[in-house]
Amino acid sequence: MPLRDAIADYLAELARRQASSLTIRTYQSDLEEFAAYFSPPGETPPAPAAFDAWMIREWLAHLHERKLQAATIRRKLAAARAFFRFLCGEGLLPVNPAKLVRTPKAPQTLPVAPPAEETNRFLDGVASRQERPFPARDRALFELLYGCGLRVSELVGLDLDDLDRSERWLRVRGKGRKERQTPYPARAAEALERYIGDRQAPPEERALFLNFRGRRLSARGVRYLLRWYTLSLGADPSLHPHSFRHAYATHLLAAGADLRAIQELLGHARLSTTQKYTHVSLTDLMAVYDRAHPKA
Repeated sequence: MPLRDAIADYLAELARRQASSLTIRTYQSDLEEFAAYFSPPGETPPAPAAFDAWMIREWLAHLHERKLQAATIRRKLAAARAFFRFLCGEGLLPVNPAKLVRTPKAPQTLPVAPPAEETNRFLDGVASRQERPFPARDRALFELLYGCGLRVSELVGLDLDDLDRSERWLRVRGKGRKERQTPYPARAAEALERYIGDRQAPPEERALFLNFRGRRLSARGVRYLLRWYTLSLGADPSLHPHSFRHAYATHLLAAGADLRAIQELLGHARLSTTQKYTHVSLTDLMAVYDRAHPKA
């Protein structure tokens, strides 16, 4: 089977598995780039069965030469591994050549979380901007983003049916279509009730957060709103939707929340992913010590 045909079959399989549109677009881009590297002008790429670990390493070396970040290279290698794993599962390959290649190490970076005072000041500022076209929606949106530590994709994926308004619980669809239940705080509940009372949409539209057309708000739309509010309120211009997720976890941990409970609330598959927030708290603790201790 030609390489590009095999890639098309794999992307079709992802669609059948109901992978998210973002996942399919990302895999498509990475695998098309993979095929292009092995397709010199005037030549056809090797068949999937012709690939071995040395060819994959050569491709990774090319990605390093392009000065791509380690996280980007790791993602592209993961796409290649998943593609060849699919072919092995279909009986088209005996082994996965990408599995034999070591994953490049990613630098250990700590998440940047805005302080609690700054976060609350931003939320208060959003609530004060009543001249906006949809002030109730904007306030509820950011209150949930911070109050539940949601990914932006999880936020815009919420439907009305995902709300348990009497018990203040959300049904959240995370990565890999995994569902989890998470509570939302009183402040978010108050903002949600006000927004739902004002919400105007066609009867068939079940999305919680809507754009000006009355349809589901996109992640890009959330990023645009955040950009507008940071400029309007004079807030930190480096804030992005994921900053509120980092703030949620960091502030919970600083207040004494159990690490495993935070793992469940965030929907992390591995505790090691959640543990990075302990380093953030220790860094903040050392900063306080350096400022306050007379012998520091």
